[in-house]
Amino acid sequence: MKYKNLTIIGTSHIAKESIDQVKKAIESQKPEIIGVELDKKRLSALLHKGKRSINLKDIFRIGLKGFIFSLIGAWVEKKLGEMVGVKPGTEMLTAVKLAKKHKTQLALIDQDIEITLKRLSQEITWKEKFNFLADIVKAVIFRKKEIDFDLTKVPKEEIIKKLINKVKKRYPSIYKVLIKERNKIIAKNLFYLIQSNKKTLAIIGAGHEKEVIELIKDQEVVSYSFKIKQNT
Repeated sequence: MKYKNLTIIGTSHIAKESIDQVKKAIESQKPEIIGVELDKKRLSALLHKGKRSINLKDIFRIGLKGFIFSLIGAWVEKKLGEMVGVKPGTEMLTAVKLAKKHKTQLALIDQDIEITLKRLSQEITWKEKFNFLADIVKAVIFRKKEIDFDLTKVPKEEIIKKLINKVKKRYPSIYKVLIKERNKIIAKNLFYLIQSNKKTLAIIGAGHEKEVIELIKDQEVVSYSFKIKQNT
């Protein structure tokens, strides 16, 4: 997806197709800036793969619900990754390594993970957490899939739309914190980057791609309107 000097690649964090897309885009487009859906802490976790011990300070800092959700989410993503032979986040790590190799400016465009998890602790309901556990049991133990697609590839737009709508309906708080609020942060950061007029490549989850572009366009309109007011 393209907008002005920005190209966005929507990825799946466990799809080999995404890794290939990232490599191809960076090598062929030779961007001046590479933005990745990471923050400093998640980047550090990807670069240093050693397991962290559970720290009580982490639980107090981000809240128990957010902490538990992050553990469960990481476990599910790991299991799915094992099914397809790809470690979660490999496409992001590939982009980071290629940025270093080509001496390209790297931008971390996501919200601090601790802020996200703290917000999740504040917003998530016990009903949503129960629904989450129930869905995991159905998927892992009973192998029940409500929406079936090839995990080695990025889901098509209609499947992404169905998945997002399902999250929005069944997990409204999770949708608000993990998708809607982060989309605003990612769009704001990308809007700032493209003001340099440098060729920018952004690598974000496919579920964020469409709304992020719309939010960037909205910010362009607001910015343009503000400049007109200043000049009148």
